Amino acid sequence: MPQYTDQLQRSIDIPSTPQRIISLVPSLTELLFDLGLGDRVVGITKFCIHPEEWFRSKTRVGGTKQLKHEVIAQLQPDLIIANKEENTRADVEALMPDYPVWVSDVNTLEEALDMMQRLGEITETREKAGALVSEIQESFKQLATLGSQRVLYLIWQKPWMAAGRDNFVHEMLECCGWENVVQDTRYPELSDQEIRELDPEIVMLSSEPFPFQEKHIDSMQTLLPNAKVILVDGEMFSWYGSRLRYSAAYFQQLLHSTK
Repeated sequence: MPQYTDQLQRSIDIPSTPQRIISLVPSLTELLFDLGLGDRVVGITKFCIHPEEWFRSKTRVGGTKQLKHEVIAQLQPDLIIANKEENTRADVEALMPDYPVWVSDVNTLEEALDMMQRLGEITETREKAGALVSEIQESFKQLATLGSQRVLYLIWQKPWMAAGRDNFVHEMLECCGWENVVQDTRYPELSDQEIRELDPEIVMLSSEPFPFQEKHIDSMQTLLPNAKVILVDGEMFSWYGSRLRYSAAYFQQLLHSTK
């Protein structure tokens, strides 16, 4: 049985060309679809909304942090794909004695591309994975930054929570040349006063995990009357699978609209 290393540097025995794959990571479910794995993916989470045809047809094994272990057992997977941040350590460790569990750990673009290449090898879709990596690399090379602006990227309300350092959103902001005003922790809670003191030029209200809408712009604009407050597509900033094909073009539009 071939042995592979995941992004936690764990060695895992995985059957040649796994045929019963469960994905516990929404952005990687979409990646597996784009790699052409079709019926080889037998289970996904309730948050794996892309592609829609899989969301409607594949067996759901719970949420990313609330897995249904009995459903997973019924599916008899020969490979489970998880993520260090999106899945709980307890859930993942509970699965490891019974199944090959390959854990991704993605905080940078380089790590995302490495993950794609590794999954291409494991699933024997190297050519498609390689083409995808090349497409994403080229799109980011063509991303033209327009000078540094100070950005606050919010992911939650009541309490306010921001994307800070050492995560994939921070990496995407840096790729665009934006300066993340939150640098001390990964996902800090912020008071109104702390937000005022950060004094960002741009506030980005993400569509996920909290679904910010137009009505939330007014409350933030009251808090920061001099800032530009905008809604942004959270998938473009935080989905580190094949959706990255579209991220650079989306960022370019944002850069032009916020300059």
